[in-house]
Amino acid sequence: MKDKEGLKKAILQTLELQKPCVLDADALSVFEGEEGTLLKSLHLGCVLTPHEGEFRRIFPLLTGSKLEQVEKAAKKAGCTVLLKGPDTVIAAPERKSVINSLSVPALATAGSGDVLAGVITGYMAQGVPGFDAACIGAWVHARAGLRHGPGLVATDLPGLIPEVLKELLQ
Repeated sequence: MKDKEGLKKAILQTLELQKPCVLDADALSVFEGEEGTLLKSLHLGCVLTPHEGEFRRIFPLLTGSKLEQVEKAAKKAGCTVLLKGPDTVIAAPERKSVINSLSVPALATAGSGDVLAGVITGYMAQGVPGFDAACIGAWVHARAGLRHGPGLVATDLPGLIPEVLKELLQ
């Protein structure tokens, strides 16, 4: 993160627009130690998609099971939180949480989370609410990873997603 302050400023200005958005990776990590600044700027239209390390940077004091921690995080943030992992947990205020237990070890590769964030953003751009977009995105992402199997690199995923969607229509 070359220009940490510039990135924080851009993120906070974007959040001020109160438009649906997905925050992942550096957009979360840049607020480590200043998580309150980020949390007070979030709104219901936001989706956070951290992996475990990023989650700890934003929610360092949460305890309990993974499910309990994500549910607490969603309430604290006032938005959807998707904690990536072999059992991806998705929670939002006032919603029943979802655990995507479709474990795909091949997805533990650089850039895979960026593709997931992009899939969720694509659904949100079509008007799908954040929580629903996160649930759909996590499932489609996992199915695409399963379709490929071992040796997957992130650039394989975009080509697999249409195949997964075609399967749904059959």
